[in-house]
Amino acid sequence: MKPSIAVGADHAGFAYKQEIVAWLEKEGYPTKDFGTYTESSADYPDFAHPVASAVEAHQFDWGILVCGSGNGVAITANKHQGIRAALCWKPELAALARQHNNANILCLPERYISPEDALECVKVFLKTEFEGGRHQTRVGKISC
Repeated sequence: MKPSIAVGADHAGFAYKQEIVAWLEKEGYPTKDFGTYTESSADYPDFAHPVASAVEAHQFDWGILVCGSGNGVAITANKHQGIRAALCWKPELAALARQHNNANILCLPERYISPEDALECVKVFLKTEFEGGRHQTRVGKISC
């Protein structure tokens, strides 16, 4: 069974979120879109918190958040215990975020990445396994 994915974005990430949700659904991933649902100005915490809360509560396996820079959603999501949100703009970073950090939320910067690279980051994030081992010790030290 494919992992379930919670997705959210503000207005600056709306276009890519729409493409990502469509791809996830086409590929058979159980997905919930937490908004925003328009290109009207919106505050990124209003979408990052619900996605992070859903992943934190184990209602979804992973999350994907998109905003203009990716920083706002990453900072917001990382306020939640048990969330390891990673800002990625290259597929290699998405792979390392999963392999070494056991990231459970992928954050994308719509204004600084092509739609093709954003979707490739999603694909790599979803297929990459956490390596554990020495990385587990480090990940175990993240929460406070």
